[in-house]
Amino acid sequence: METTIDKAGRLVVPKSVREAARLRPGTRVRFRVREGRIEIEPVPMDVALERHGSAVVAVPRGEQPALTAAEVEEATARLRSGE
Repeated sequence: METTIDKAGRLVVPKSVREAARLRPGTRVRFRVREGRIEIEPVPMDVALERHGSAVVAVPRGEQPALTAAEVEEATARLRSGE
């Protein structure tokens, strides 16, 4: 896949790449230049670990968009398959 950088330095990440990387509008990304290549990766979500009964749960700091039913189903299927 190819794209073009515009005069302002912006580029469009193709839809199939955004979907595969689970990038949504508002996702913060980090750029790195490594061995002559540009790497783009999502910035990990800032979380706090909290104890809820006997479990320790990662709770996001700040506002996060709600997951859709499809995203919950996909995540559940990945966890069950060991992915």
